[in-house]
Order: sequence, then structure tokens, then C-alpha cells
Amino acid sequence: MRTIIKKIYRDKDVKTIQSKIDMLGDNTKIKFDAAAFLNVRIISTTILGAYLVLFSGVEYFMIPFIIVIYYYLFYYFLILQPLKKRERKLNMEALMFFEILALTLESGKNLENALKITCYNVDSELSDEFRKCLNETKYGKSIMEALQDLKKRIPSETINNIILNIEKTNVFGNSVIDVMNTQVDYLREKQILELKGQINKIPNKVSIISVIFVIPLILLIILGPFIMELL
Repeated sequence: MRTIIKKIYRDKDVKTIQSKIDMLGDNTKIKFDAAAFLNVRIISTTILGAYLVLFSGVEYFMIPFIIVIYYYLFYYFLILQPLKKRERKLNMEALMFFEILALTLESGKNLENALKITCYNVDSELSDEFRKCLNETKYGKSIMEALQDLKKRIPSETINNIILNIEKTNVFGNSVIDVMNTQVDYLREKQILELKGQINKIPNKVSIISVIFVIPLILLIILGPFIMELL
């Protein structure tokens, strides 16, 4: 089956899907690799097409549209949507994690020890990912190599930029504490802006709800007696 997959998909596409699966983390419902995912999608799409042709009674000109929609929704609901959900979750956890990391660094700890203390005191998915990173250092990897691998498991561009800044700071010998404080300020401002954006959307949502539910109800109350008289 892997040979068939290689003939249908380019290696680049398989690697892209595999990287997205890796970024879903341990809590994902997908417990197989990219090749198995592609196999399931092709087989299930084929079965759906055969069912629609032989048993469903759906018009033939509609079948290709249904198959194409299923093909892309399969990818969206199993990979893209969970990936976006995890990205939002990690971004919400990032502020607390990096605040504690910055405070730990200010106490005089080096980066590796500060990460250990932070992971011990913070219970979150982001903390679990950094804990994996630290475990990799026990098997011969340097902390910088482990951080590079960590970025491949994180779907958040914001968090990956922070990790990248930590790496650059370590290479050029700048102050990690200054970098972390800057990144924490950035995360705090980013969350405030996102919260303001959500608050600004509330009037629009209320207006939509009013148009759909409240206004028709008011019209029904006002016009109800006239309608009853006509009936």
C-alpha cells in the first residue's frame, strides 16, 4: 500500500501531512502515520463513490461533487480543525508558561534547569512538549537540538518564534532573560488585542441574533391580532 501511495502522492505532500500529524500531539484521535491516513482516505472515498453509484439513487452528476467534498472534509475534520484547536490552546497556555520560565531564569538558573523547574510547576500541553524536549537531552541531544525538534511538534508560529529567539540568544551570547521578558510582554499584548477583538465582535453577533430571532418575534406580536382577524 505504501508503494501505491508513493505513486499517487508526491513525497512532499506525504511529508507535509506527516508534519501536521506530528503537530497534533499525543491527544489526537489519529494514531497512524501519513501513509495510513492517505490509505484510509482513498479507500473510504472509493467505498463512498461505489455506494452512491450502486445503492443511493443520487443523480449521477451530483456524485463527483459529493466525493470531492467528502475527500476534503475528511482532511479538514481529522487534521486541519484539530490542528487549529490545538494551536489556540497552546497559545493560551504560552503566557503562563513563559512568564514562569522568565521568573525562573531571573533567579539565576540556566536555561535547561529553568525549563525543568517550569515544566515541573506547570501542568499543560505546552509543558508536556517541553518535558519531551528535556527527556531527549538524556539520550545524547543538546538542548538546542531538542528545541529544534520541538518546533516540529508545535503548530503555533508565535511559540516557535519564541523558541527561535531562545536559540539565537544562546548562539550569540545575548541575555536570555531580556529576550524572555520581551516575549512575555508580546504574548500579554497579543492576548489583550485578541480579547478586545472578540469583545468588538459581540455587537455584530448580537445584531445577527436580533435580526434572526428577536425582530421576527416582535413583528409576530405586533401583527398577531391583525393576522388573527384576517383568519
